[in-house]
Amino acid sequence: MALSKQEIEHYHEAGYVIPDYRLPEETLESIRDDYDRLLARHPEFHDYCPMLLRYDLSFLNYARDPNILNMVEQVIGSDVILWNSSFFAKPAENGKKTPWHQDGEYWPLRPLATCTVWLAIDDATVENGCLKFMPGSHKNRNLRPHRTNKDPNFTLHQELLESEYNDDDAVPLVLKAGQMSLHDVYLLHGSEANNSGTPRRGMTMRFMPGTSVFDRAEATRMHRKMGVVDHAERTIYLMRGEDRTGENDFRMRL
Repeated sequence: MALSKQEIEHYHEAGYVIPDYRLPEETLESIRDDYDRLLARHPEFHDYCPMLLRYDLSFLNYARDPNILNMVEQVIGSDVILWNSSFFAKPAENGKKTPWHQDGEYWPLRPLATCTVWLAIDDATVENGCLKFMPGSHKNRNLRPHRTNKDPNFTLHQELLESEYNDDDAVPLVLKAGQMSLHDVYLLHGSEANNSGTPRRGMTMRFMPGTSVFDRAEATRMHRKMGVVDHAERTIYLMRGEDRTGENDFRMRL
């Protein structure tokens, strides 16, 4: 599987792309089973798990899918490092809202660069709170002003100032189960709450190029200053190529 020339152009122009590719149902069932097993041990993740690989390395297998890695390589280069995977469970009737934000606001990467693969585990619809993107909002390569919002009904607590976006420009990311999107680290995105009768489970895989450094000291600083998850003791994985910086620490951390 490879992205077409048009898909690559769309990624760079709009900041995201929905590839003409879909995971088979048996793989989706495996992911659902793995998450159910995780929930049995950690019911606190019924809505959102920010660090899947800290709790269950089974999820690493899905990030090794050669088709996914081929597509990621086409947009960030041949040196590919997986530095996180998360799960947005968004259960039926009370799934939390994700405010408008840029991922890079709270990520300890230098230089800031990541392609996120967002995989639909269920059908993602407007009714059950699919992602929304602001096409082209990544182009100036800057982080826009955010503020902290501790609303308990939010999955994340860093949100863009309202002056930084216009809801009318948003595009809903409607996906069938097994479809996925790839999006740039600077792209503005968010999602509404799920008040429907169906869940909207989604799994993310975050890949950075081998020219970036996962800065553990910066992760601790961000945690202390912003109250975000402390990424300092996270294991990162070289999936393809090499670490061009020579500074990334790939030691296993439990």
